[in-house]
Amino acid sequence: MLVKVNETKFVRDTKSMALINTDDTARNEYYAKAKLLATQKNEINIMKTELNDVKEDVKEIKILLKQLLQK
Repeated sequence: MLVKVNETKFVRDTKSMALINTDDTARNEYYAKAKLLATQKNEINIMKTELNDVKEDVKEIKILLKQLLQK
């Protein structure tokens, strides 16, 4: 049986004593934020990979320039 908790958007399941949020808007906002954070983390990881690639390219260019100057 579900019992409303006073002055909240929660109900309590009397069998399991679990609190259940009945606010669909808040739940949807939470999921949207979680999705946004996951997307941002993915973008950051991609940028880190690209930055490391650029660093490696610059190192290689430096080595080639030094070799050219030695000739």
